[in-house]
Amino acid sequence: VISGRPRFVVRRTGTRIIVQAMQALPQGDRTLAFADSTHLAKFGWRGGTKNLPAAYLTGFLAGHLALKSGVSTAIADIGLAPPVPGSRLFAAIKGAIDAGLPIPCASKMFPPEERIRGEHIAAYAKVLSESDPERYKRQFNRILKRRVDLTKLPKHFETVKKKIVAKFSTRRSTSK
Repeated sequence: VISGRPRFVVRRTGTRIIVQAMQALPQGDRTLAFADSTHLAKFGWRGGTKNLPAAYLTGFLAGHLALKSGVSTAIADIGLAPPVPGSRLFAAIKGAIDAGLPIPCASKMFPPEERIRGEHIAAYAKVLSESDPERYKRQFNRILKRRVDLTKLPKHFETVKKKIVAKFSTRRSTSK
């Protein structure tokens, strides 16, 4: 707040990830950019809205929106959440950085690329579907209703990421 730079605010709820670029002003905070994981559906995301890949993609989307709104740098704000390396909060920050928004953060805090892509979810879903199909159906009920093949989650992740990139690269090239 003292630096005057916008804050890149990341919060998680029981059902979604919320990311905002905020400017602190004397009369109150001003939201410069906002994205939450339910917005990913506009880009074809059918996976969960509170998992690590969704957190990264939400941060990636918010980073692009922040850049579009004129934010050139930001400070990470994870609130009162414990700073756990590899957590969803740091996945969202990594997403914004990968979108091109400079945010100071130690790279050791970011989850590994294979977790960001959801490979751990795909591997677990495959094992569980083979070993305990009933538990698999119970555990992944919401996602399965969206007709998602969890074993192909990393590929789905990449497809959605490319759609986000395409939306913002098209806008940049037409606005010049």
